Amino acid sequence: MNKPVAPYWPDYYQGIRDFIELAATEDAELQLVVDAITQLLNDQFVLTSGLAAIKRREKMLSIRADSNVESLDFRRKRIVNRYSTKPPFTTRYLQERLDFLVGAGRAAVSIDVQNFILTVAAAIDDAAIFREVEWTVRTTIPANLVYRQQTAVGDILAFEEHIVKRTMDRETRLGSNWRLGVMPFASLEPEVIIK
Repeated sequence: MNKPVAPYWPDYYQGIRDFIELAATEDAELQLVVDAITQLLNDQFVLTSGLAAIKRREKMLSIRADSNVESLDFRRKRIVNRYSTKPPFTTRYLQERLDFLVGAGRAAVSIDVQNFILTVAAAIDDAAIFREVEWTVRTTIPANLVYRQQTAVGDILAFEEHIVKRTMDRETRLGSNWRLGVMPFASLEPEVIIK
């Protein structure tokens, strides 16, 4: 609230200590009311909702959220996805939903019409997003298509080759003075780097 209460009072209340304290208390209470009204208006929309409104919507949609793992932003995105998953479903629609969930260009949808196979290749490294993608695909595909997931998380691997030689002398030959528990089975010489 921008304006305090005290200037609206008559002049003869100005300067009285009780009314100064009363004005400060009313200003704080009115600010709480303004904040509550603002939050109520924000809760009307999913993308600006607070935690309590998100929990209420998740309960209405039968979503079991794990607040320790899933961020509030992801939970909002999941609710928007559930609300917007309505027929008619097309390949383009499914691609748009996956781009919304995973990010543009990180998921590709293809259909093998002859074999009735829907393939989704996605670079997903978050389990919660993967579960939501699977729910979206299972909800939108027709019953005659088989869903096949291809994970396409790309990492760069570098290989190095080293050749090391280490001679091992076996101590347990017949006719030797080797004794169990006293001497080792074998003795190793230091490593020699060949390449």
